[in-house]
Amino acid sequence: MKVLIFGGTGAMGMPLVDLLAACGDEVFVTSRRPRTSTRPNVRYICGNAQDRALVADVLKGRFDALVDFMSYTRAEFAGRLPMLLNSVGQYIFLSSCRVFAESKTPITEETPRLLDVCEDKDFLATEEYALAKAREENLLFESKQKNWTIVRPTVTYNSHRLQLGCYELEEWLGRVLRGKPVVFFDDLADKLTSMTYGEDVARGISYLIGNPNAMGEAVNIASPESKTWGEILNIHKDTLEKSFGGGVQCTNCYAPSCRGLRDHFRKKMAA
Repeated sequence: MKVLIFGGTGAMGMPLVDLLAACGDEVFVTSRRPRTSTRPNVRYICGNAQDRALVADVLKGRFDALVDFMSYTRAEFAGRLPMLLNSVGQYIFLSSCRVFAESKTPITEETPRLLDVCEDKDFLATEEYALAKAREENLLFESKQKNWTIVRPTVTYNSHRLQLGCYELEEWLGRVLRGKPVVFFDDLADKLTSMTYGEDVARGISYLIGNPNAMGEAVNIASPESKTWGEILNIHKDTLEKSFGGGVQCTNCYAPSCRGLRDHFRKKMAA
């Protein structure tokens, strides 16, 4: 298959490229900075996939599938959706499990979305991430074409991405490594989350590519286990204490620290 990936250099994109390349697919990946590949069936296209002119030019090559990791405003997405659906055999849109409303039971694809049940008019007037993704999902649901698949991953992690509540890796771990405090809110500590290893999400996406049963469907990809953010915080603290003996005196050592943290974190999540 000939697969195009927009923004395929993140926690899900990089392992997806590896999985597809290993299967012998032709993989084309957009990247905002120049990249080269040692594999003959992987090609990087330098440019920003937010640039509609670039996208229109790339799509002239006609692809069997497009996996889109980009973020859009609703207006941007509405403007380019016909072009995307008409130019590829299957369009895979990355949404998020954050679209769902709070639920006391395990979330499924049928769980009500926040957009559909929220009564806060001020909140609904915003373009908050969960609302924006749900509105973009609606554009697909309402489309006459059904050559799309919506993927809703939970919070993903790998060596380069370990989220802590609202903080991305560079924000919270960077402060810790510099000996600075990180503000963590008590009301967040009791909130449940599900964190899924990026490669596991990528593997799930790879099974959906070219799958006729995935057309016109929304699919959640998530770890079956939930933990509170307080538990996640304690896993991070425990790992940092093991790695640095209770104190952090170094800077600019993010990559090796992240790899150790990721591996320990994955073992803890699987325990």
